Amino acid sequence: MTDAHFNCRLARNAFGQLVFATAQGMVHEGVVPVRAFALSAPAEGIAIVDPHGRELCWFDRLEDCPVPFRALMEEALAEREFMPEITAIRKVSTYATPSQWQVATNRGETTLTLKTEDDIRRLGPQSLLIADSHGLQFLIRDRSALDKTSQHFLSRFL
Repeated sequence: MTDAHFNCRLARNAFGQLVFATAQGMVHEGVVPVRAFALSAPAEGIAIVDPHGRELCWFDRLEDCPVPFRALMEEALAEREFMPEITAIRKVSTYATPSQWQVATNRGETTLTLKTEDDIRRLGPQSLLIADSHGLQFLIRDRSALDKTSQHFLSRFL
């Protein structure tokens, strides 16, 4: 983080949107913090982008931000990155797609619709990212840690 970042301000407006003011006094409403590496290095490489996706500011590490600034960024990131983690696959309607999956997550039980096998993305040797038909992302951090039934269901789609 450069010295210019210390003069930047971040606040919420009356509508709850984030407002970013640069060191030069330019004000941008509706900004969003975005992680460059959300899963592999969540506290490193954070950008503040305008509503059109243009980068306004870059932070090498979240911990370098002043505390009030960092708190607002962490709150906004948590709102934006809602990603339940699948802990078990209870039932699969069919092994063809589209398919309804009943799953247990760290946020409770739910049902998701897998449109195609392409909606399952490998993030590493054991991690998967599953997008449901509504665009919600579900994470399987370590598929080898799932129970045998869950692993069986999953293997039919990989």
